[in-house]
Amino acid sequence: MSFLATGKVNYPARIDRAELLVHRYSFAQQILGFYRHIAQLQYKFYEQLPKRWGKRAIAPAHGDLRSELNLEVLREAFGKFLSLVESESPGPLSAHSRQLRLRGETEWDSVLADFWKTGLLESASAEPLTEFLARAFLQPYAEFLTGSLLPPVLPMTVCRCPLCNSLPLLGVLRPEGDGGKRFLVCSLCSQEWEFRRILCAHCGEEQEQKLPVYVAEQFPHVRVECCETCKHFLRTIDLTKDGNAVPLVDDLAAIPLSLWAEENGYARIQGNLLGT
Repeated sequence: MSFLATGKVNYPARIDRAELLVHRYSFAQQILGFYRHIAQLQYKFYEQLPKRWGKRAIAPAHGDLRSELNLEVLREAFGKFLSLVESESPGPLSAHSRQLRLRGETEWDSVLADFWKTGLLESASAEPLTEFLARAFLQPYAEFLTGSLLPPVLPMTVCRCPLCNSLPLLGVLRPEGDGGKRFLVCSLCSQEWEFRRILCAHCGEEQEQKLPVYVAEQFPHVRVECCETCKHFLRTIDLTKDGNAVPLVDDLAAIPLSLWAEENGYARIQGNLLGT
């Protein structure tokens, strides 16, 4: 099995794709507009990280992404992030950001450390707004760290990220030969690892008749891969049908597909940043 090391994260491509999809999907304009704002904040933080980090080693101990959290690098930037989210976000999120900002650095450290330790290891969250703020802020940090790690050797198919043990966010079909090779995308560090085509990414079901795939005419390059055994679904972006798609962004826009899946009794393995 192979692991796809994506190198430097292309935030401009994410931002540009969100702008394009705003004009394509009118129902997703608000979501994508807000995402563009968050992605711009993430991009600024991601670009600053090498300078903030200094000369100390970047690679986490033993290749475990969650083994440590550099709060010295994060603390000041998180305060600025909260201020910007407070000024540019919808009412409830703005108010929550302000409350957290006013609680000070001790509370910030606790929120970030707790998420780094347990966030995205399960699908549910007791405090969704706090999780959103920690997840949005720490995603570029996690992506930065993965750039310092060697791709792991995967002797078998795994359902969780080999670098940070997070649940998969979505699947990607990348062109190979006359077909496509399937990868899973991590919900925290955005890295991809190869995954078998006929296999549930949640429970490991491998009987093809129990793994139906649905595609809507409105989103011909987005697959809803369901499992009748565990009743979970994975959304997969098919790059063999649209090579210009940016998986993290196209996933955000596919709101009707999540509504359809939920109405038909399927739960997503792990939700995306904005819960669409």
